[in-house]
Amino acid sequence: MEHNETAAKPTSLWQLFSAFMRIGAFTFGGGYAMLPMLERECVTKYGWVSKDELLDYFAIGQCTPGVIAVNTATFVGKKERGFWGALAATVGVVLPSFVIICVLTAVLANFAEIPAVKYALHGIRVCVGVLILNTVIKLVREKIKDWLGYLLYAAAFAVVVFLKVSPVFVVIAAALIGIVRGFITRRAGREGK
Repeated sequence: MEHNETAAKPTSLWQLFSAFMRIGAFTFGGGYAMLPMLERECVTKYGWVSKDELLDYFAIGQCTPGVIAVNTATFVGKKERGFWGALAATVGVVLPSFVIICVLTAVLANFAEIPAVKYALHGIRVCVGVLILNTVIKLVREKIKDWLGYLLYAAAFAVVVFLKVSPVFVVIAAALIGIVRGFITRRAGREGK
């Protein structure tokens, strides 16, 4: 009941800005590490997009120039409030990083060689790796439903990791395979009637 009432009210620019500012401020490690928080804010808390829409935006953000999280924020903001929503969400997600980078640049230039700072950065890198692995495991469990999905997953992993092919080409190839499969499935469904 409460979710329906919130969905009926138009989203304010401040909601978009503040939600994406939280995402930008409290996630480390780039776009993949942001996916759980994007899902929590955009899908679960506000209902701005479905889980599938968010993953579609994320995939498109991977293929377009720029940072994945920024592209995804722009897509969600545009869907909710048009140009001004896109601007509010984009500024929100970028602002914390901008401020943090300015402060860290000033601080790390003077303290980068201190052992405690080196150890802290090492710990953060490990944590980011775990967040990314968690996201990958969730995506595999939720989105891969059949043998073709597992085959594509294994092939994409091998091509990106071992052959060092750009993920952009892998995503485009997977999209083309999905399109071909969709047409074949649709045609087979028509012929079966």
